[in-house]
Amino acid sequence: MSASLETIVAAPDRSSHWRRRWRLLLAAARGSHDQDYTEGPIGRSIVLLAVPMVLEMAMESVFAVADVFYVAHLGAAAVATVGLTESLMTLVYTLAMGLAIGATALVSRRIGEHDRDGAARTAVQVLALGVLLSIVLGIVGAAAAPELLSLLGADATIRASGSAFARVMLAGCASVFLLFLANAVLRGAGDAASAMRALWLGNAINIVLAPLLIFGPGPLPALGVLGAGIATVTGRSIGVAYAIVRLTRPGGRLAIARRHLALAPSIMVRLVRLSSAGTFQVLVGSASWIALVRILAGFGPATLAANTIAMRTVMFALLPAWGLSSAAATLVGQSLGAGKPERAEAAVWRAALYNLAFLGSVGVVFLAFASPIVHVFTDDPVVVREATTALRIVALGFPCYAYGMVLTHAFNGAGDTWTPTRINLALFWATELPLAWLLARHTPLGPAGVFVSIAFCFSALAGVSALLFRRGGWKTRAV
Repeated sequence: MSASLETIVAAPDRSSHWRRRWRLLLAAARGSHDQDYTEGPIGRSIVLLAVPMVLEMAMESVFAVADVFYVAHLGAAAVATVGLTESLMTLVYTLAMGLAIGATALVSRRIGEHDRDGAARTAVQVLALGVLLSIVLGIVGAAAAPELLSLLGADATIRASGSAFARVMLAGCASVFLLFLANAVLRGAGDAASAMRALWLGNAINIVLAPLLIFGPGPLPALGVLGAGIATVTGRSIGVAYAIVRLTRPGGRLAIARRHLALAPSIMVRLVRLSSAGTFQVLVGSASWIALVRILAGFGPATLAANTIAMRTVMFALLPAWGLSSAAATLVGQSLGAGKPERAEAAVWRAALYNLAFLGSVGVVFLAFASPIVHVFTDDPVVVREATTALRIVALGFPCYAYGMVLTHAFNGAGDTWTPTRINLALFWATELPLAWLLARHTPLGPAGVFVSIAFCFSALAGVSALLFRRGGWKTRAV
């Protein structure tokens, strides 16, 4: 009798528990504008920030995979064109992400201090720098696109078919800059839901527009790989417009008004100081990817195509994990701004555990189903074989990388951008590149040696980052 009574009482409790979780997830997806992330349960704060950030990055993952899926129907040369152009775009991504690191650190710290005007003035400086840099890079990159492709190892076929695509992507780099930066400001302010919607809107438009421009159904011209570039720039530009509207909307967590529009040299100096280290930090990682592609280029177009498919699929997993790590960075910045370093540290370890569960699970899926996943993109037997091997090897490093990713983001959120920069130098330049060259060129592993080096450095990142994080110097960093 007592057991039956216990069952009756427990059932509503379990039901109520799941309803509360569901309401929390809905609140996170909608955006919680009255939530103070420096107070209350840490788990709730992480969920409210992380859910929209993970969904935002999940859509970016879908975009990355969809783009290659469409282009793969044009052949290995077209896929290789996209892969090489993405390598060129890493400079744009590097500068944008470097500025975004500084933006998130400064904005989140001002929000934690309850200085919303200071946060809005910082946002203006961020966007102004983004516009200036994108103009310069767009002009230079578009003019030199064929030569830049050749520098990365493109043969005559890829240069002939891919130069127009590369020109469009480089000329339209303002859409990348401003989408990265506006969303970094929104996330730093705690309005992760608006950042999510901006990226969803831009990428949804691209996903719909890309096949129309690539294949030209009906009266539309078939532009091939060029159509993919036009669709990408168009979609991102519309996403930027939405983000700017959210940043200037009265009543938001951060509302840019006319009084904030003047340039502020003191804020600019702090932003450049933080962002220069952040940019170099990202450049270290980005340059290592370019160098790895250069090593792989010597094995021919099929290997390049396999690398593009494998790495886009890896990004499908890493981008949502990146979103969860960004939530930790925002919590660190706001908690330090509120004078609560213990809360910042606790949030980081909790977010790292969540990331381990997510990325470890994805790694298991990749190990088990790598071949069917690659077959979604291509039936070329050589490309399938090499991409499958690459995907399985890199997935082995996912569990450790989950921790390392959160910890390096936490340093950046605190404004300590030099610590992860030194980590990247030691692991990705001093270790990964020589190891990749040695294994690929001087062992029977061949191209697979490059991916062994990636998995090894993914794993090492966790241990090195944890050791430095526990020392606690990031807690006293002023920004």
